[in-house]
Amino acid sequence: MHSPEGLAERLRGVGMTSQRTRNRMAERLAKQGIADPRVLETLAREPRHLFLDEALAHRAYEDTSLPIGHGQTLSQPWIVARMTELVLRETPRRVLEIGTGSGYQTLILARLIPELWSVERINALHHRAAARLRLLEVRNVHLRLSDGGHGWQDAAPFDVILLTACAGELPEPLLAQLDEEGVMILPLADAKGAQWLTRVRRRGEAFEVQRLEKVRFVPLLQGVIR
Repeated sequence: MHSPEGLAERLRGVGMTSQRTRNRMAERLAKQGIADPRVLETLAREPRHLFLDEALAHRAYEDTSLPIGHGQTLSQPWIVARMTELVLRETPRRVLEIGTGSGYQTLILARLIPELWSVERINALHHRAAARLRLLEVRNVHLRLSDGGHGWQDAAPFDVILLTACAGELPEPLLAQLDEEGVMILPLADAKGAQWLTRVRRRGEAFEVQRLEKVRFVPLLQGVIR
């Protein structure tokens, strides 16, 4: 258990997790095309290293994905920034995230939107993310241990639904939980298995699908692991 002083030090970061290192990461993201200042400021401020095991914390601000256990990864900062930027373009009030994972993408979204619901299928990750978000005094997030493919029907409809795992096809139960003119942002595999960051906009009962850029995510899986 960390002392209050030790915890404060971890939050601030030292060496490779320091504020200077975070600022350098934000500068790099700006050069890579991330233009929304709210996204850059939030990523520079928030302690990404707290969402990794201490043995990997020194690599937290590198532009790479990192393992968080259970075959899952913490996405590279550029992907987190890019997906957050896409969410914010919709000026949403209610967002559903499928795949809480470490809780880092959840944290970044929560700092920038009014209310967020987030679903995780792996019990250990769900509880670990909840503890980290409590530590950081995040109060506008609702967390649930559940199969993400079911979404969160009793909280629907959502302005935006964000998937942080790759789907093999558009998930119809989630599309049905979008509000009118709502948007789903997800990695979607094509017929050859390549993954594309994809934006799907609801137009009544029809959906407009737009491919953005190639990405690489873990697959969207069914079931709950307790």
